[in-house]
Amino acid sequence: MSYGVVHQFKGGTKDQYEASIAAVHPSDGSLPAGQVFHAAGPSADGWTIVAIHESKESWEAFRDGILMPRMQEGIPGGFTEPPEETVFEVVNEVRASASA
Repeated sequence: MSYGVVHQFKGGTKDQYEASIAAVHPSDGSLPAGQVFHAAGPSADGWTIVAIHESKESWEAFRDGILMPRMQEGIPGGFTEPPEETVFEVVNEVRASASA
């Protein structure tokens, strides 16, 4: 079952997001292993990131093996505080179909 993660960085900025993503996502612009969707943008009180992973296990592997170690090291120009996190099991996932 797919697994959703929402990160809200209060006071976060686009520049901090771009620095952080450059440090934790593949340099070729693709998504990390197990992640199937990523969206981000400014929100009322900072910056919001939404990611969908293939499973809770793939999220935990990314979080524990890449995201947290790099954030704990400190990412120059990146987010300086941990986000408010909301997670959920995806029970309905609708994707746009390709038009012919």
